[in-house]
Amino acid sequence: MYQKEKRLENWLIAAWSVSLIATLGSLYFSEVMKFIPCDLCWFQRIFMYPQVILLGMAAIRKEYSIARYSFVLSVVGGTISLYHYLIQKVPFFQTHAPVCGRIPCTGDYLNWLGFITIPFLALTAFIIISVLSLLIIRTWKEGNRR
Repeated sequence: MYQKEKRLENWLIAAWSVSLIATLGSLYFSEVMKFIPCDLCWFQRIFMYPQVILLGMAAIRKEYSIARYSFVLSVVGGTISLYHYLIQKVPFFQTHAPVCGRIPCTGDYLNWLGFITIPFLALTAFIIISVLSLLIIRTWKEGNRR
């Protein structure tokens, strides 16, 4: 039982760490580098920022049931990130993209190695948090069936 509890705790702390790094990264890009976020970036932030607080509090209190909510937030945020990434990288989506506000969603502030953009980084974080949340949900349910 101790190993299972420790595993759950580690996964929860890892999910919180990913959300914290993603949040600090997005704040670094906007506040230090002065990259103005587009509308889709703001929506991604809406689904990432609360997870720092939710997962942090859950890690302190060892409340593994929060993973259900974190999973939902990550799937929705990840879907937005995927769409945003497709708008940036796939010509079909670029030509059919709706106007996204003052800052175009097709803009690329950074493009590392030809494919790593800000929405790609957000998508990666959302995927990692989703996987960790699923692991927590599955393991926690197994322990509570008895």
